Amino acid sequence: MHRKLIRALLLLQIVCIAAGTTAFAQVPASDTLKLSVKQAEDQFIKNNLSLIIQRYNIDNAGAQVITARLFQNPDFSFANGIHTTGVVPNAFSEQSFSVSQLFFTAGKRNKNIQLAKIGVEQAKYQFFDLLRTLKFTLRNDFYTIYFQRQSAKVYNEEISSLSKTLSVFKQQYAKGNIAQKEVLRIQSQLYSLQTEYNGLLTGIDTTQSELKLLIKASPGTYIEPQVNLDDNEPQVAQVPYRRLLDSAYANRYDLRYTKAAVDYSNLNLKLQKATAVPDVSLSFNYDKLGSYGNNFMSAGLAFSLPLFNRNQGGIKQARIAIDQSRVQLQSQQNQVESDVATNYQGALRLEKLYNSFDPQFKDDFNHLIQEVFKNYQKRNISMLEFLDFYDSYKTNTIQLNNLLLNRVISLEQLNYATGTPFFNQQ
Repeated sequence: MHRKLIRALLLLQIVCIAAGTTAFAQVPASDTLKLSVKQAEDQFIKNNLSLIIQRYNIDNAGAQVITARLFQNPDFSFANGIHTTGVVPNAFSEQSFSVSQLFFTAGKRNKNIQLAKIGVEQAKYQFFDLLRTLKFTLRNDFYTIYFQRQSAKVYNEEISSLSKTLSVFKQQYAKGNIAQKEVLRIQSQLYSLQTEYNGLLTGIDTTQSELKLLIKASPGTYIEPQVNLDDNEPQVAQVPYRRLLDSAYANRYDLRYTKAAVDYSNLNLKLQKATAVPDVSLSFNYDKLGSYGNNFMSAGLAFSLPLFNRNQGGIKQARIAIDQSRVQLQSQQNQVESDVATNYQGALRLEKLYNSFDPQFKDDFNHLIQEVFKNYQKRNISMLEFLDFYDSYKTNTIQLNNLLLNRVISLEQLNYATGTPFFNQQ
């Protein structure tokens, strides 16, 4: 009688495990959006609001170039007489006007144009660095959701199995067929799994929310990543470290922005020195009833005398800005070198660990769990031994998924550090 009960429970567990995967697939009741990482990136580039905002900054910087190219508007003044006590019989007959034009000296206009152009370059560098950062976040979220969903399936299978088993065990305990300790053991295992499972689902939901914001998907959409990792991609050890570092120097837009800041500071110093040179204003004047005779015309030249203000403070600030920008450039170069070295070593360690795993391990382990089911059915192992082994199966499967995730993330971090998609090119 007792053996028949155990066999019936075993069959029930197998059915529940098979149904577990289906139950998980039905969790997202809202609209499901299946995407490859390439499709997610396309939607991100097209719809991401942060990128759209940053594009406006490029347009704004381009408008500043237009402004810098413009010449100063001429000044015009006109005067008409309204009263006189002199010999002129009609004060309204007196009229005069003048036209003046300011001309920048020492190449100020060209220097302002060049500064504005550097500003456009910096805006572009900021855009592409934001693109690099957000794309890194998107790909991390994408792969995190995928591998955590694989782990969630394992939890869902075991929880479904134990829930049904607990229900049957409670009925049998009420009839006096099994001991209470067996019910409590199943119940304790189930509660522990449900707590872990809930934490995992909460993490998936949080990552889902961030990913949906990145690609501007509807909040009610459930994203189901479609992943096909290519084992033929180059290994980390096959790519020389020097090549990675050189790529980072050439393609890290945050570094290029800092270099542009040095150029901007150097050019700004030249502009500040040029500012010390007075600008010249040329004028033409006409007086209908001038003091020297009627229809008097004259030309004029005006400029300030640089006796006191020769822009000493602006020049000093520009020199300080050059020193500051050079230190910032050195700091950024050090950061780039540190990023590449750290992520390279981390990727190598994870790749070595990944390569040490037997590719048949997962299949062999799955086959082994089936054999355990058979031995449990034949009463060769106890229920506690079976649960312990199944818990070991769950732990190892989840650890393998985490290893796969960490390896993919380490390659993404290396791509991010170098500014070049060396790996995970899907």
